[in-house]
Amino acid sequence: MNEEQQHEQQQERPGTPAGEQGTAPASAPPPAGAGAGADPGADSDAAGAEAKDTAAPENAVNPEKDTAAAKKDTAAKKDTAAKKDETAAEKDAAATEKAERAAQVQHNNVNQHFYGSLDARHAHFGIGGIGGTDTPNARRRAIGRLDAGEADAVLESYVAPPCFEEAVRALRQDGVVVLVGPPGTGKRSGAVALLDAVADGAEYVVLSPGRSLEELATGRPAFEKGNGYVLLDRMNEGSSGTADFDWRRVRDAVREQGAHLVVTTVHTVDGEPPESVRHLSWQVPALADVLRVRLRKAGCAEATVEQAVGLLPAGCRIAEAVAAADRIARGADPAGVWQEYGSSAAHPVRDWFAAERSLQEAAEVTTLAFVIGAGRRDFELCQEGLEPYLAPAFPQTATGPGTATADGAPAAAPRRTVDRRRSLARNDLVATEAQKHGALSRTVLVFRTPQYRQWVLEELWANHSTDYWDGVRDWLTDMVRTVPDPDLQMSVASGLALLARPAFDEVAESYLHPWAQGTAGPLGQSTATMVLWWMCLLDENLGATALAVARGWAQSRDPGLRSTAMAAFGGELGVRFPSDAVKWLWHLISRAGDESAEAVSALASLVAVQVASRENAGVVFVFAALAHRLGVQGRTGAATHLKEVTFDAVQAVLTVRDLGSGRPVCAVLAGRRPQLIDRFGELWAGLLCNRPRRASALRDLHDTLRALPATCETPEAVAGRFGRAVGAALPADERPLLERALRPVAVRSDDTVAAALTETFLTAVLSTED
Repeated sequence: MNEEQQHEQQQERPGTPAGEQGTAPASAPPPAGAGAGADPGADSDAAGAEAKDTAAPENAVNPEKDTAAAKKDTAAKKDTAAKKDETAAEKDAAATEKAERAAQVQHNNVNQHFYGSLDARHAHFGIGGIGGTDTPNARRRAIGRLDAGEADAVLESYVAPPCFEEAVRALRQDGVVVLVGPPGTGKRSGAVALLDAVADGAEYVVLSPGRSLEELATGRPAFEKGNGYVLLDRMNEGSSGTADFDWRRVRDAVREQGAHLVVTTVHTVDGEPPESVRHLSWQVPALADVLRVRLRKAGCAEATVEQAVGLLPAGCRIAEAVAAADRIARGADPAGVWQEYGSSAAHPVRDWFAAERSLQEAAEVTTLAFVIGAGRRDFELCQEGLEPYLAPAFPQTATGPGTATADGAPAAAPRRTVDRRRSLARNDLVATEAQKHGALSRTVLVFRTPQYRQWVLEELWANHSTDYWDGVRDWLTDMVRTVPDPDLQMSVASGLALLARPAFDEVAESYLHPWAQGTAGPLGQSTATMVLWWMCLLDENLGATALAVARGWAQSRDPGLRSTAMAAFGGELGVRFPSDAVKWLWHLISRAGDESAEAVSALASLVAVQVASRENAGVVFVFAALAHRLGVQGRTGAATHLKEVTFDAVQAVLTVRDLGSGRPVCAVLAGRRPQLIDRFGELWAGLLCNRPRRASALRDLHDTLRALPATCETPEAVAGRFGRAVGAALPADERPLLERALRPVAVRSDDTVAAALTETFLTAVLSTED
């Protein structure tokens, strides 16, 4: 059993939570949805009953008044002590909530800027799809069930490669097949097409690339008869002498359930491939056929189709061919479109690098590769800062025998022979672009076409030595650490994500790991987080790599790495891989110490991003996981650290605000997907039963009800359904207690609409039948 499995089992075992080291508040919360909760005023009643029970018997002779008074005094002291304990618990809960919300503000600020920039259609980032069809409202979840529309979108224009039939035979025979090939060869579409050809059912489920062979062999996930499963971009678990045995176990588990599994990976098998499961080298389908199918389906004239096919450049990837076909189908000129893809886009960049270039010229394109979309003055300042760092790679331009000053700082750059602005104007790769901000506009520097950015980074990596890249590393680290500009962070992060394609080891060792540890300060950690997010947006393979990096950070002993992992899972990485995000954030939440609050905030931020991205399935996963853990901890009698952080997580998730409107996400979800009310109604019930958190939970519940008119077309109906969901999960004797506690909160509010909705909510709670 590995460490992760032990951790999961500890979390599920009542009474022995993982990471239990802290001391919980004295008032232990009752189980959610089961058992009666105590009235806040019940302690004095109990004390009074105890005094009566311990009074002198009736046949006592001449009972002394002092004894009765002493007993009365003892009861009063117990009542006071109980109230003090409850007050202290409430203060502890309030302090924890304050820390969580402070951390949540930081997470939300980073997320808001990241998604705001994407929504602003920054096409000059040079990331395929960004600023075009892939907006924050498009599906980005990489795992989970594919609905019929998603599967049909893959299959309707699918062109099978030559190896397709061999893969079909292997899948039919063994139930499992592995497709091996580099990124961009169509393995994902091929996996869906294979399942469509072989699987009996209509359900296709995409699994996390982090699933190990051990998990698959032991029924995690539980395979269902007739369903098809895809494990995309499986991570490399390293060479193992038991590989064939492990794959045999996976094959038998899938066969036993009558399911089918297709695994894709970029990692070739070391040594002899396993005999139990076929590992096929996947081939790229004929791009000319892909183009013809798509253009004809779009209704293009045959002359346009053949012109587009005839101009298809070499070196074009499937994704590029699909993007070009979409543009041509919308009326774009094929000749102009193809200038931006494949070798056509690479030629101008390669020709530019083929000539001898000066330090100043190299600095121009290097600066633009990482500082895209900056104004002239800002760009020139960044370039001027870079040139001294690059001087060691250009010895002919050094100003003396050394390139550093006495204190070790980079030497001043040599005198330029050409004015920077004039030199940029003559650079064939560089262009200017006018950006409007309301009535104002400004001129920014960009590449002549967005695709140049990727090719420039690849040529820089291929043509320059370690001295050059050491200079780039030091320049970027210094700039990120000292310049608190979110736009700069976004640009640097997107550049490093593009650099990860040809040079992932360089990005990981020189930037990701050091910055995540904190060597470039908090801004460096935020930028490292954004690099992983951009990798997710680039392509599926890099997304799987980003997941592997964050998993490693989450298990590290370095607190900086763990903190950056939380931030990464609380944003785009968690949207892509929600099950992994919940698993690893919970791993960090369960740890004793201050990190719990930060991990709780990251989980709440993940829900906010999922709501903003309309990834409702991801939200459901988080709610279901929390409901399960709340149920487990509710059955635990003792007050433990894990029990307390479970309630902290529930409260943080239920009260997090929508990134766009600032309204409670529960109100937003209630209006958008009313069927989710039952999901979060159960969580609200469990939270309201917890005495230390009850006061703040009541305020947050009232805020949620007050926001319904802005998020729902029929707020009264939604408030009624919300009340029925909460009432169904509350113990019977808790319902009148909730009414007595919530009604004064509504009365104190000046909002008559909110008061009416609160009344509707409470009526529904009280009308619930067991």
